[in-house]
Amino acid sequence: MTAALRMLAYRAPDDSIDEYVKIGKNTAIESLKKFCRGVVKIFKLEYLRTPNATDISRLLRGAENHGFLGMLGSLDCMHWQWDKCPTAYHGIYTGHVQKPTIILEAVASYYLWIWHAFFGMPGLHNDINVLDQSNSFDELRAGCAPPAHFIINRRQYDMGYYLTYGIYPKWATIVQNIRETNDRKKAHFARMQEACRKDVERVFGVL
Repeated sequence: MTAALRMLAYRAPDDSIDEYVKIGKNTAIESLKKFCRGVVKIFKLEYLRTPNATDISRLLRGAENHGFLGMLGSLDCMHWQWDKCPTAYHGIYTGHVQKPTIILEAVASYYLWIWHAFFGMPGLHNDINVLDQSNSFDELRAGCAPPAHFIINRRQYDMGYYLTYGIYPKWATIVQNIRETNDRKKAHFARMQEACRKDVERVFGVL
């Protein structure tokens, strides 16, 4: 357990574990594999899945408390720095952060629950490229979303939506931020949307 946690939390090389817990490189790797398999086995049914009806109801209640009826979460991408990236891969994995990165796309709730994650795209890509490759959003691209029934301005809606920023496509299930405006209502919406969209940024901060 100690070897696995040190390798995951502190990015410790497998051959450095021997100095701390007195086990060899192969044993450290095997310990890490068993630890990861155990996490998946224990938490798969509760966390590593798409939301069910109970989850959606909880997500909608949380969103309503923050002023966004029908919102299922905040969508964004994070660049995860790849310290040990081979030199041959630097070109494709180096994007705007000027260092090799791997991209994590996630949808997260206010309670730091990541209910969608797509990890592995090279850092050269932008958020639209990642969204296009993400299999989990095939239905979203087709105009479908997890069922969510709510009423705004006496109009009923049957699909939930996600909060994002301006680079994302203009889909019915994506609510982008509003750029600078002199309209008081739009400016108020922009502030509220930006504050609520910070949920996914908080998740990335925790990770």
